[in-house]
Amino acid sequence: MSVAEDRRFMAAALRLSQWHSGLTATNPSVGCVVVKDGAIVGQAVTAVGGRPHAETQALAVAGEKARGATVYVTLEPCSHYGRTPPCANALVAAGVARVVVCLNDPDPRVSGRGFGILREAGIIVETGLLEEQGRRVLAAYLSRQVRGRPYVTLKLAVSADGMLGRKGEELVVTGPQSRAQVHMMRAENDAILVGIGTALVDDPELTVRLPGLENRSPLRIVLDRRLELPLSSKLVKSTSAVPVVAVTDPFCDTHPSNEGRVRALMSAGVEVLQAANLDELLANLATRGISSLMVEGGAKVGCSFLQAGLVDRLVLAQSALVVGAGGIESPATPSDIPTGFQCVRQERFGADRSFEYERGI
Repeated sequence: MSVAEDRRFMAAALRLSQWHSGLTATNPSVGCVVVKDGAIVGQAVTAVGGRPHAETQALAVAGEKARGATVYVTLEPCSHYGRTPPCANALVAAGVARVVVCLNDPDPRVSGRGFGILREAGIIVETGLLEEQGRRVLAAYLSRQVRGRPYVTLKLAVSADGMLGRKGEELVVTGPQSRAQVHMMRAENDAILVGIGTALVDDPELTVRLPGLENRSPLRIVLDRRLELPLSSKLVKSTSAVPVVAVTDPFCDTHPSNEGRVRALMSAGVEVLQAANLDELLANLATRGISSLMVEGGAKVGCSFLQAGLVDRLVLAQSALVVGAGGIESPATPSDIPTGFQCVRQERFGADRSFEYERGI
C-alpha cells in the first residue's frame, strides 16, 4: 500500500469517526476501515452509547476478507476486558496482516498494550498517520484523558462594534443561519453552560431544535452562585426532557437562607452542584464522563473561562449589526483574539461571518 493510499484510507476513517461524535458516552467515537487488495471490505464507527467498538463491527462486515487485510483505525485498539473483549485480540483472531493507527490511546488501561498484543501476533503496526487531524477530531476524548477536564468551546455572537448585546435587554445579534449553526454545535457537545445573567435576561431553553436532532440536546449547566434560577424559567420547566445543573458556591447553598431555594430547585428536577471554582467544576464534569463542554452565554462567564486558560476552541460569529451605546463588550473579537489561539477556519453563514480559533491540547 502506498503512502498516498494509506493517507486516503485513514482520512476516510477519520471522517467516519465523526458520525457519532458526542453519542458514544465515555468512549471515544472511533472510525475503522478494513482494506483488502485496495478496496474497502468493511468499515464502522463506535456505536451509539459506546458499544460495540468500531473494530469489531468493521471486522464483522469484512468477514473472511479481513484475513491478510490492512486495518485503518483512528485510535489504538483497546487491550482491556470491559463489557466486551479487547479489540486488539479481535484483530489478531481475524488474521489481519497490518494495522495503521492515527493516535496512541492515553488511557492507562490501553496505552501501548494494544500495540503490544498486535506485534506479538506478528501483525505489522504503524502509528502516527494524520496525527494532527486525529488530535483535532478526538480532542474532547484526549482532553478528558490527559488533562482530566472536558474540551471547552467558547461560542460568542459578536456585533460589528465588538458587542455581545445591550445591557438589560435581549438582543438578537446574528442571523438565522448562524443560530442554526449554534444548534449544530450544541448537538456535538456533551454539555452546554451559561451564566445566571444570560439565564435571567434571555430565558433560554438551550436545547437542540433542528429537525431530526432534537434528541441530541446536551446536559444544561447554569453558573448560579446565589441560586437565582427562576422555577418558571424554560430551563427548569424542561428538566424532565433534558437535565439541568445549577452550580453554586459551596459556602452559599448551605446558608440557611438558601435551604428553601435548594429544596425548590431539586423538587423541580434541577441538580444543585457545589463548585468553588471553574477548575473544580470541570474536574467534576470529567468524572461524569463529560468530554466536551460548550460555553454559550455571558460576557462575564466567557471572560472568566478565557482568563483561567480553560478555553480550547473559540468560535466567533460576527454580524454587521452595530449595537452602539449601552453595549456589552465581548471578551474576544476577530480583531482582538487572546494570545495562544490560531485561526483554523473562516466561514460565512448568511450575512454573518464565522471565525474559529484553536489552542492545542
